[in-house]
This record gives sequence, structure tokens and C-alpha cells, in this order.
Amino acid sequence: MLGSPDAAWICRLTPSPVGQASDEQGDQALAGLSFAVKDNIDVAGLPTTAACPDFAHTPTTTAVVVERLLRAGASLRGKTNLDQFACGLNGTRSAYGAVPNSFDARYVSGGSSAGSAYAVATGQVDFALGTDTAGSGRVPAGLNNIVGLKPSRGLISTRGVLPAAQSVDVVSIFARTVPMALRVLATALAPDPQDAYSRTLPLRTAPFGKAFRFGVPSAPDFCGDALAEAEFGAAVRRMESLGGTALAFDYQPFARAAALLYESALVAERYAAIRSFFDDHADSVMEPVRGIIAQGQKYSAADVFDAQRTLRLIAQEVAPLWERIDCMLVPTAPTHYTIAQMQADPVVLNRNLGAYTNFVNLLDYAALSVPSSIRPDGLPFGVTLIGACGSDWALAELGQRYHQTSGLTLGATGQALPAAEALVPVPVDPLEPRMQVAVVGAHLSGMPLNWQLTERGARLVRHTRTAADYRLYALPGTVPPKPGLVRVPEGTGAPIALEVWEMPTAQYGSFVALIPAPLGIGTVRLSDGAQVQCFVCESEALRGARDITHLGGWRAYMQAIATASAASVTSAA
Repeated sequence: MLGSPDAAWICRLTPSPVGQASDEQGDQALAGLSFAVKDNIDVAGLPTTAACPDFAHTPTTTAVVVERLLRAGASLRGKTNLDQFACGLNGTRSAYGAVPNSFDARYVSGGSSAGSAYAVATGQVDFALGTDTAGSGRVPAGLNNIVGLKPSRGLISTRGVLPAAQSVDVVSIFARTVPMALRVLATALAPDPQDAYSRTLPLRTAPFGKAFRFGVPSAPDFCGDALAEAEFGAAVRRMESLGGTALAFDYQPFARAAALLYESALVAERYAAIRSFFDDHADSVMEPVRGIIAQGQKYSAADVFDAQRTLRLIAQEVAPLWERIDCMLVPTAPTHYTIAQMQADPVVLNRNLGAYTNFVNLLDYAALSVPSSIRPDGLPFGVTLIGACGSDWALAELGQRYHQTSGLTLGATGQALPAAEALVPVPVDPLEPRMQVAVVGAHLSGMPLNWQLTERGARLVRHTRTAADYRLYALPGTVPPKPGLVRVPEGTGAPIALEVWEMPTAQYGSFVALIPAPLGIGTVRLSDGAQVQCFVCESEALRGARDITHLGGWRAYMQAIATASAASVTSAA
């Protein structure tokens, strides 16, 4: 049985996409980009169906998240198919047809955000919005060789989004690269006082670093799929090659948490989301969605509180794990099924696809699914990085590094993966204390020690120069090579190029602790008269040092060294 590519779209806007949301101009951060939205997200004037024709209605307002993207210059190309009422992880539970896998139409696309993933994987749009309750923003990404970003809960407003289980739902983002997905997140996030579950979160500013610890399930289950098992083993080795240390952990508590989503009173929240429609039109809901939602009718309020208590106990049980690891690495999906297989056994096989996704929102984690490999049978295999709430940017930094080593092309387009690019910076928390520090040598952007700044969430503020009262020396015997900046009597120095960086004050102490003698931190006067903390050098260390003041800065000196070295090699040849 084959899925139809046409099934990816419920409403397609061609050739006139929806553009600017209003007369108010935003910063146009997404200008020139096209996107699609899952059809449980409202767009004024377009029907919202949730893949159920009898439920269809035409909203008069647009979801907050879509408004923000339109205001940033992105163009909406239409609304995409999904497992009905976002209840499923396979993409076959829709009155509008089964969405095929972008690599092999016999296989499922993953769901419930099936159409959004297909549209991105096939290059029809630059990015797309899905929703994620149990893995709907990750499983389709893993099965279609694209990126699926599931943000920390509450970062993106869900006002105007039909809920599946509102207390744990998030709007998710599909893209072909990590930087694109993060760019969309940075545009979409904002607190919304009219969204009951919106919140302002402290976001981790520092990447996990060049040496990190990642948790791996001690006995992962691949549902008998030897190809998936082999690909995951290769994924673990790749993470280790990036500087990670793998630590095995017991997955059973997380499996118990995942089971609560459908096998406890927590399923009542799915019924609550569409109660008024379901009570009057249950026959309009297709199976097995109808049976799943109907389960919610049998539980009492006391049952719900019991289930919530059980979940909280599991959260307490697994909390110590995060003292040992920075993130988890799991298969995005443990296996891959054909559409025919899924329709023959829709409940059990769907549950299998969510084996490593269902617990994430329940336990309030962030997650990022990234492409990992193409299996020998030609199907994509993806992995998911899972981190603590607020670790979205750290996951993205590691996720891009991982994706860059994959050798994969983009989605199903065959286009080459572009070179790594700078990620959009973490939004500054106006309440977080920050301080500035100037660097003149090995910590400059692109230099060997710059990572000591970036891993602490520092950002480049400006390029400038010192006042004309300083001299710069190349210190002998330093590894990597470093300069020494010293203040000299007025009229005997020159302006020296430097960079001013800003970092969270909480990170400053650990940064300064890394500075080796004879260097230290002092106050330096800049060419505009301002003063800033900066690397300085003890004058005693200048014995045997080379005065490079005439070059105006360390970068110019290193370039001169490289040029001289190249010339020497050429002349020798």
C-alpha cells in the first residue's frame, strides 16, 4: 500500500501564499522563507480541520505563533495533514489520506505532524510547524531525514492551536538544518499572558562544550530491527568522536512515565480537548482515534490526581541522573513500518514508534531530533538529543555538530548539507546580570581559545581598539601562542585591536580561573575613553618576547606568521 504525496496537504495556497500578517513590520528575520503549518493550528480565513472534515471551522484570528512568523517576513504556503486530532505517531490516521514517507512511499511518514515533515523533507517549504505531545514533532523528522525541534514547554505560545493534551503540548519546528530550526524558534518564542501554559524560562547560555557526558539506555529495544540497532550503535560512536562520554542508564522509569500518557487517567486530557465535539459527533472520529479519546471519559478527577502523583514520583526518581549527564541520546524511533503494517496493527505499532519520545513532555524536557544516517535498506535513521528544560540552545549547538559529521544530504532533496553556521544567539534575559570582558589574543573569534567564551554563553559585542597607551608582545613558549598586553607611558604606545565580549556574570569566575600566568585580568582604557576588563600581562614576562605593536593586533601578527611560513615553503620547493 502506497501513500500519496498529495495527502501531505489539506489546504495549499498556490500561487498566492499568505504573507505579512499585518501592517506592523517586524524585524524581517525570516524574509524570503516559506513555511507550512499543521492543520490543528489556526490561520484566519482558512479552515482548521484537525484531519476531521466534520470538525472543520474557519477561525477569524490567526494563532499567535503564526502571526509572529508572518510578521518576521515568512510566507505561508498552506496547511498540512496530520493524524486526526494529533492522536498518533504514524501519519495514516487521517480522512485526507495516509502521508507517505519521503524516501519510500510504502512506509509511514511518522506523525502526527506527517504533512509538515513531508513538505520540509521534499523541499516544498523551508520550514514547517507541527505540534508535539508524545513525539509528533520528532518521529516524523527522524523517519524523513530532517530536523525536528521540540522546544521546552511554554516557550512558544499555543494560543490558537487546537490542543491534544494542553498541559504538555508544544508547537514544534521542522527544518532541513539545525540553524534554520533555531532561527524559527528565536522568532517564535515570546511569553503570552493569554496562554495558560506560557512561561518565561531561564535558558542555558553555555553549550555542553567539547567534553560532555551523554546518557544512553542500557538495554535499548529496537523491536527486532537489526538495522536500526546497528545505526544507533554507530550514532553512539559518533557522539564519542565529538568529545562525548557515554554513560548507560536504566530506561525503565522513563518507559513507565511514557506509559502514563495513554494507559492512565492522563488520557482524559485528550478527551477534554474536544469534549463538546466528541460528545455529539463521536461517529465522525475515525478509529483508533475514537477509541483512544473515548478512554478519557471513564476516569474520575481523583484518578487524574493519582496519575499526576505517579508521574511526579517518577520525575523525582530520575532527577539524579541529570547530575551525571548533560544530555541523553536515544533513537528517534526504534524501527520503521510500512503503511500496510501500520494499518493492520495500528495501536501496538504506533506505540512502538513512540518508545523514546512519549516521556519527554511529561517530564518537562527539551529535545532535538537530528538526521543520523541512511540505513542499508534506504530508509532514514534519526537520533534525538534530550536535555533539561531550557537547554534548547545547547542541544542545537551539539545537534549541528552531530549533523555536520553525518555526510547526509538535506531531507529527500539530494542537496548537499551546507557548512556549519553560527547559531542565532540565545535571547538575552533582561534580568540576568551580565558583564563585559575584552580579549586581544587566543580568545578572539576564530582563534583556538574562543570556545572558552562561547561555551559560557558569551556573545561578541564589538570590535574596537585600546587607547594609544599600550604595547603588544608575542610571548615565547606559550601553547597555543598568546600575546601580552601592557600599559606604557603616554606617547610610547599605540592602539591595539581587540574584541569586547559580554557574558553572564555567573560564568565570569569560571572563565577567569582558566587564565594562566603571566596573564591576568585588569582594566584597560579603550580608544573612545571607555574602560573594560581585559587580558593584561605581567611586565616580568616580556623578557625575550617579541614586540609586535607595529602590527596593530594579534590577528595581524598571526596572519604575518602564516604568510611568512607559506613563503618559506614555496621558496624551499
